[in-house]
Amino acid sequence: MSKAFFIDTSRCTACRGCQVACKEWQEFPANHTKQLGWGSHQNPPDLNCFNYKVVRFTEFKADKRVFWNFFPDQCRHCLEPPCKVAADAHVKNAVVIDKDTGAIIFTERTRKISKTGFLQMKEYCPYNIPRRNEETGIINKCDMCLERVEAGHVPICVKTCPTGAMNFGERGDMLALAQNRLAAVKKDFPDATLLDEGSVRVIYLITHKRDMYHHNAMNEKPAQDASMA
Repeated sequence: MSKAFFIDTSRCTACRGCQVACKEWQEFPANHTKQLGWGSHQNPPDLNCFNYKVVRFTEFKADKRVFWNFFPDQCRHCLEPPCKVAADAHVKNAVVIDKDTGAIIFTERTRKISKTGFLQMKEYCPYNIPRRNEETGIINKCDMCLERVEAGHVPICVKTCPTGAMNFGERGDMLALAQNRLAAVKKDFPDATLLDEGSVRVIYLITHKRDMYHHNAMNEKPAQDASMA
C-alpha cells in the first residue's frame, strides 16, 4: 500500500482551512505572524516548527489580468527522500519511511542531529521543508496525519478542504485523478501541469507556468550523497 495526496490548486481558494486544521490537529501553539505588506495575505510568512502547512500566495499580471496563484505548501513525502539520506549520515533512523503508507516520518531521534546535520537536511530537501524546534531540538514537518490514516481516516487537511482541492488515497488512484483533472484544466489553462508526479507522494496540479509559483514549488536540485558532503 502506498498513499498519496493530490492537490488541485485550480480549486484552491486560499481559505486556509487546511492550514488551520493541521495546526489544530497537531495541537500546536500560536506563533508570531507578520503582514508581508506587498499585497499578499500569506501568513505566517513561511513554514515553521508550529506550522506544517502554509498556503502561499503569488501575484502576477498576464493578459491585462491580475492573478493570485495559491499553493498549499507542505512536505512532499518523496519516494526516495533526500532528507533521510542527509539524516542517516548523522543519526541512523532519525528519519524513517512508513512501510504501509510510504509516509516520511521524522522521529524524536532527530533531536540528536546537530545543527550542521539539520542544515544539511534542509539543503538536501528540494522543497525547503524541514524545520527545527529550537527549544526541544526536534526536527519536524508534515507526518501525513499517520495516526488518522492508520485508523482509516483521511489526513485532517483533506477532510477540512471545502472545494475538493485536497485529495488523498492510493498513489495509483491519485495519479489517475491528477491526469484526468489535468486534461480538464488544460482546456482553460493551456500551461497547466503536474509537479514532480513521478517522484513524490504529494502531487500538485498548477494552472500556470512553474515560474509563476514560489521558488520551491518544484524540484530543481540534483540528487546528492550526504556521505560525501
